[in-house]
Amino acid sequence: MKTLRSAIAMISRQEDVNFLLTNRIPRRLATRFFGWFSQLEHPLVRDLSIGAWRHFADLDLTEAREQRFASLHDCFIRRLKDGARPIDPDPDLLVSPCDAIVGVSGSVEDGQVLQIKGFPYQLQDLLGDEEHANAYRNGPYMTLRLTSAMYHRFHPPHDCRVESVTYISGDTWNVNPIALKRIERLFCKNERAAIRVRLAGTDHSITLVAVAAILVAGIRLNFLGPCTDVRRNGQQTTRVDVALAKGEEMGWFQHGSTIIVFAPEGFALAESVHQGHRIHVGEPLMRVPRRSRGF
Repeated sequence: MKTLRSAIAMISRQEDVNFLLTNRIPRRLATRFFGWFSQLEHPLVRDLSIGAWRHFADLDLTEAREQRFASLHDCFIRRLKDGARPIDPDPDLLVSPCDAIVGVSGSVEDGQVLQIKGFPYQLQDLLGDEEHANAYRNGPYMTLRLTSAMYHRFHPPHDCRVESVTYISGDTWNVNPIALKRIERLFCKNERAAIRVRLAGTDHSITLVAVAAILVAGIRLNFLGPCTDVRRNGQQTTRVDVALAKGEEMGWFQHGSTIIVFAPEGFALAESVHQGHRIHVGEPLMRVPRRSRGF
C-alpha cells in the first residue's frame, strides 16, 4: 500500500511539473518564439532539433514522403507516402480526419459536452453561434488529440462540400490530459476553427473543430486559398462552397493539437473506437444513418 501511495504521489508531482512547464510560461510569447525557431533552416539547428525530438518522443519518420527536411517546421508538417493511410471507402462511414489518440466521446446532452470526465462546457461557447450548436444538440461527438510526434495534416471524413469556416481567436493553453483536468472550458478558451461541411449524398452537415494550442497556434486550411487570412482578433465566419473528396488533404496544424467531430442525432460512434485508442486517418469513426442516404 505504501508503494502504491508513493507511485501515485510521484505521478502527481510529474503532472504538476508538466503543467507548470507548459501552462505557466508566457504562452503567446513561447508560441511566437517557437514558430520562428522551428523554421530556421540552419543544418545544425535543424539536425539537433529533430534529433532531440526523436529522443524525447515517439517520432517515426518511416512513413514520411520525404526523408530530408529543410527545418524542424518542415518535419512537423510532413506529408506521408502515397498509400500510407488507406481510406475506408464505405459511404456509410465517417472516417477519422487525423491521426490521433481518442479522448472523451459520447453524446452532446442538451447542448453540453465533456472535455474530460467532470469538466463540461457548452457547445454554443465552443462554436460561437447558438443556431450552429443547436444542429448537434443531442448528437454524438468524438475528441481526437494529436500528439507532437504524430502526422499533423487532417482530411475530410467523407465526400463533402465545405459550407463555412468560423475562426475564433483565443489563448494557447496546452491541450494534453493534464491541462484538461485542471482548466475548465479549455477548448472554449483556445484559438480554434469550426469547419462545417455537408456530406455528399446525404442531407446532413457535420462540424470539425480544430483547436490550436501552445507552440501550435496556426491552423492552415488549404481550401481557403493562400491569400485568405482567418487569423484576426475576435470571431469571423467565412462562407465557403468547396467540394472535397474523402481523405483529400484539408489542412494542417503547425505542431499538434485537437480536432473535435460533431454530428447530428442518428449518427453512431464506431464500436471499435474507445477512449485511449490510437486511430489513423481513414479508419472508421462514426456511422452515417442509412435513412439519410435514401435507403
